[in-house]
Amino acid sequence: MTAATAIVATLALPGTGIAPAANAESNASAEAIAQLQKTESQQLEQTALAAAPVDASRAAFSATSAAEVRRIQLAAEAAARAAAWSGPRVTDFLANPPYPSFSLDQVVQVALQYQGVPYRYGGDTPAGFDCSGLVMYVYAQFGVALPHGVRGQAAMGTPISREDARPGDLVIFNDMSHNGIYMGGGQILDAPYPGKTVSVRPLWTDSYYIVRIGI
Repeated sequence: MTAATAIVATLALPGTGIAPAANAESNASAEAIAQLQKTESQQLEQTALAAAPVDASRAAFSATSAAEVRRIQLAAEAAARAAAWSGPRVTDFLANPPYPSFSLDQVVQVALQYQGVPYRYGGDTPAGFDCSGLVMYVYAQFGVALPHGVRGQAAMGTPISREDARPGDLVIFNDMSHNGIYMGGGQILDAPYPGKTVSVRPLWTDSYYIVRIGI
């Protein structure tokens, strides 16, 4: 009896779970495996003879990377902490600034109150800050509305020379990966990274510039 159908199919598998054999049968096989490992997944077309029905919904699928899963998890955790925060938020400060007269010296004093607050991805309250969330929260208390993001905050300011920098100005990293509040003497107050807290520390790189906001 001959077979009624012939199906050629593969399922999407993590590329990291396949290792090429030392005695691969052909260069084509080795190249296919290398490509699979590079892209972390494979997706091949599924075909069948007319006599065999095919569930098109299962023909192909893609996997979410571990980094994306972690990013989503951190964002959800930050949202949960923000929801639990019962104190004033950025929108509250902007509607009724406790310091209506802007002062760089006062910015420093307000920012110092948040030393010890843990870093939280996406955080913009004293329940947890990320770098730009801290800056946004501090400046909101002076009625200055800033976006939650390093690049957007950098665009809101006027670049100034390091010689003219004053405590309360913003330190912007050249690659837009980080920012914080300049404290003078080559120091920055910032929310560093997971596992750390808001603190004053020496600037550890020369790849930054200063912008001034609010004046």
